[in-house]
Amino acid sequence: QVQLVESGGGSVQAGGSLSLSCAASGRTFSTNTMAWFRQAPGKERAFVAAIRWDGGSTYYTESVKGRFTISRDNAKNTVCLQMNSLKPEDTAVYYCAADDRRYYSGGYSRKGEYEYWGQGTQVTVSS
Repeated sequence: QVQLVESGGGSVQAGGSLSLSCAASGRTFSTNTMAWFRQAPGKERAFVAAIRWDGGSTYYTESVKGRFTISRDNAKNTVCLQMNSLKPEDTAVYYCAADDRRYYSGGYSRKGEYEYWGQGTQVTVSS
């Protein structure tokens, strides 16, 4: 059974930092694009960042560029999201996602492209 388990969420003040981690089990994702999405209350789940299977390319939504960094460790089957200079508008439930297709990153920002999802972790940023 494939599982993605996020950890590292919490509450911080604006300007603070958090590091999210996603551990995959049940299969390896070393040949797959992985991503982070977030969902704020009353809003749709939205793309945050993605990383190609080999870490060679990373992608970010405009609002987090320069503040968030996505990385992966294929040996540990994990993907991380380092979040700095957090803002209240970053408050959301953050989800880890993995694409089932190998060596493909063409749909990195579309949630429908991802087959596997974690349960989410809450990030709350207070002003």
